[in-house]
Amino acid sequence: MNGFLAKRLVALVLTLLAASLVVFLVLEVLPGDPASLILGTSAREDTLAALRHQMGLDRPVWLRYLSWVYGLVKGDFGTSYTYNVPVAELIGERVVVSLPLAIMAILLSTLIAIPTGVMAAARRGKAADTTLMGASQLGMALPNFWLGILLILLFSVTLHWLPAGGFAGWDAGVGRALATLLLPALALALPQAAILARVTRSAVLETLGQDYVRTALAKGLTGTVALWRHALPNALIPVVTIIGLQFSFLLAGTVIIENVFTLPGLGRLVFQAIEQRDLIVVEDLVVLLAGSVIVVNFAVDMLYAVLDPRVRLDGAT
Repeated sequence: MNGFLAKRLVALVLTLLAASLVVFLVLEVLPGDPASLILGTSAREDTLAALRHQMGLDRPVWLRYLSWVYGLVKGDFGTSYTYNVPVAELIGERVVVSLPLAIMAILLSTLIAIPTGVMAAARRGKAADTTLMGASQLGMALPNFWLGILLILLFSVTLHWLPAGGFAGWDAGVGRALATLLLPALALALPQAAILARVTRSAVLETLGQDYVRTALAKGLTGTVALWRHALPNALIPVVTIIGLQFSFLLAGTVIIENVFTLPGLGRLVFQAIEQRDLIVVEDLVVLLAGSVIVVNFAVDMLYAVLDPRVRLDGAT
């Protein structure tokens, strides 16, 4: 187990470094002068030179990269040129919206998808299976921003049950804050639940054909008990894989939904930073979101070792 963990930790660090290098180089090769983009083409040359010095653009590229990575390791994300506040402060203000939104979405997706997938597998070839898989196909086809607009029209404009957008803030109470996040969480969760339900169905059907399930049935267990006690637990590895990937996507891919619902989260901050040419904020946020994807995948690898000891044994050899 120690060898498995050590290999995964080394891979984690190397992947984080590679991600930071890619993000830095991509923004580095973009055409145009960042100082001119921020101040405008009519800015005086001495003002541009002062901003270039403040941004470190007069230093070698390799030194800027090492300085930036060293700052990230220390927790120093630099200062936003647009808001004139530390980027860490901006991230702290926005992550309290994006992280609960992603957690709500993945919980809703899992609570909807796993029972749906198991039910479809248990009724393979029957009307319920066809109906559920048809609904999942429709859910996969609908873009989440379009689904968000439909949810606003139904629950906000027509029924007046939930707010159409904005974030009430945690100071207004947990219930009210969660109510403002419910529609965007649903818009994010339903397409992901459609994918997860199909994966769950396939994984459960595969385990239902295994010898140990047939043995359990031969010993007198009912089909329902064998399904939930034996088939589902052994079908969880591919399901956990998808859940991990989906959480990474939901955390890093909320740009459109947060703009549809005008939520002050990380996705909206990325959009605003790109629009305002605030490159230090863009760099920090992109590498932070990419790092979250890498860390979540690392956590999924660790969960594999818990669910299936064969994974860590293979990794240790």
